Amino acid sequence: MILEVAILKVIPGQETAFEQAFAQASTLIASMPGYRHHQLQRCMEQPSQYILLVGWDTLEDHTIGFRGSPQYQQWRALLHHFYNPFPTVEHYQQVYANAC
Repeated sequence: MILEVAILKVIPGQETAFEQAFAQASTLIASMPGYRHHQLQRCMEQPSQYILLVGWDTLEDHTIGFRGSPQYQQWRALLHHFYNPFPTVEHYQQVYANAC
């Protein structure tokens, strides 16, 4: 599994609208082949900052499958205007896990 990680800096004052748009956009990403799970968390110290974590079966499920899809165009239209600056997205592979 691949973990997509994005730090999202939302324009201050737009947090509620962003969260509402994200709830709508969530159905788009969840419908994609190779999708496993996602979560959005809001920073306590910087309330305009969020972290998005998305689990994918493969890197290509995200970079080619999702980003090359019509659903991504809808995702972009719903969310990308909230970011300043535009987020950097990185991908991680698990090295170690401790089950609690």
